Amino acid sequence: MTLSGLKSEAFSKTTVKGDVVVRQLVGQDRAAWDRLWKGYLDFYETTLPKAQYDLTFHRYLDPAEPMFAYLAEHDGKAKGLVHIILHRHGWMERPTCYLQDLFVEPAARGTRMGRALIEHVYDVVKEAGGARVYWLTHESNATGRRLYDRVATSTGFIQYAKSL
Repeated sequence: MTLSGLKSEAFSKTTVKGDVVVRQLVGQDRAAWDRLWKGYLDFYETTLPKAQYDLTFHRYLDPAEPMFAYLAEHDGKAKGLVHIILHRHGWMERPTCYLQDLFVEPAARGTRMGRALIEHVYDVVKEAGGARVYWLTHESNATGRRLYDRVATSTGFIQYAKSL
């Protein structure tokens, strides 16, 4: 991890929240990650080429990248994922964390797995010395928003984007 001041060992932490284990993605997780990543993309009605799956997975395993991925397991089976990106911020001394993707299999929703993933991110970012975690969601994601309203504060900002 090259962002100054961060303790990189914090990002390899495993946490247990009730009967959910949240741990860092490893190379042997490719099939489980592919399945969960496809579920996430399906939820947002989008597809990506296999080359992007490969690139993204390898970035999460590259220690030089400020990107991390975690899986949530129940009874030894991966049922959720979260992806984060660390970056500097012009308004804060310490780095901040963008929680880019969060997904829990439909059958595992309502089991506190999503909350366990978010709280894991809070824990590792805080332990590493980061200052804040933030994320976006689609306005139609009512289920996710109920959880997010319990674990964070809506900032009221509206996102704009332009593809280049």
